[in-house]
Amino acid sequence: MNALLQFLQFGIVGVGGMAIDFGATWLLKEKLRLNPYIANSIGFSLAVVNNFFWNKYWTFHDNSEAVEIQFAKFLTISIIGLLLNNGAVYLLHKRFGMRFYIAKLFATGLVLLWNFGANYRFTFHSE
Repeated sequence: MNALLQFLQFGIVGVGGMAIDFGATWLLKEKLRLNPYIANSIGFSLAVVNNFFWNKYWTFHDNSEAVEIQFAKFLTISIIGLLLNNGAVYLLHKRFGMRFYIAKLFATGLVLLWNFGANYRFTFHSE
């Protein structure tokens, strides 16, 4: 399959995951009054699970049965992506004085490239 098409599909899945993450976090924090960090962790986790299955079956058309191993790889890549995102926002915003949401936009682009490339190569590669 064309890598550009897969990249676009990966991005679409990411937007859906972001909606799940933000929506669940908002619901849990604002309406159910959960601790904000617990709410954020649950939102992030729901998005990772959603994105894994959509990317496995829709983006990469992967039918292998090694779901547990693939999910562990996907989760690891997602956590590294989260760390990269926070690090990039910190550097751009705190160290270089960039406005927070502009820094977040650049960080999101960086992490999109990281997540796609790493999952393309290591999680869903066909041998």
